[in-house]
Amino acid sequence: MEGIQFNLTLAILVLTGLISFRGFSNRAFFDKFKHLPVAEAGNKEYYRLLTSGFLHGDWMHLIFNGYVLLMFGAIVEDYFVRQFGVVPGRVMYLLMYITCIVAANIPSFLKHKNNPAYSAIGASGAVSGVIFISILISPMSGIGIIFIPIYIPAFIFGVLYLVYSSWAAKKQDTRIGHDAHFYGALYGMIFIILFNPSIIARFFNQIANGF
Repeated sequence: MEGIQFNLTLAILVLTGLISFRGFSNRAFFDKFKHLPVAEAGNKEYYRLLTSGFLHGDWMHLIFNGYVLLMFGAIVEDYFVRQFGVVPGRVMYLLMYITCIVAANIPSFLKHKNNPAYSAIGASGAVSGVIFISILISPMSGIGIIFIPIYIPAFIFGVLYLVYSSWAAKKQDTRIGHDAHFYGALYGMIFIILFNPSIIARFFNQIANGF
């Protein structure tokens, strides 16, 4: 692991940690920047669509998202650098991450803009986008579930993840932002395909050659 591969990913992680920590100790700060569709629609506080991606509910929420981002972000950042160059690659990586936060929040904004009880925080939408770009990069790599020593090909994990997120998003009795997971994953894939369409052929070739 060369440090240069992690510069931007680590910078995002550190910034997220600092903002989340501020939110842990300052409720007014937390409430001002969380994803709150009623405020976004009624008061045009659209900045919340982005800032909410740097807030977390507690340490476990932050640590889990940070761990996953660190693992998969390193792969994706390195890929962007190799494909597009050091500076353009990192600019595109940052653009992908920021726009993925917003894109992942838009469906819940449209769904809950008249629901004052709904709010959300967390980087999960953007992290999902990063995970799914890594799946397109290396579909046959093994992905496991924490504490379960079983690994499955990344593309199979991706299919199961999307199916589950779509199903879970329809349930009303959950506090987890499955909408953000699903649409963040889709946006991440669309982003890299638009800028590097050849990744599609490479994706299927790897799967065909992997069995």
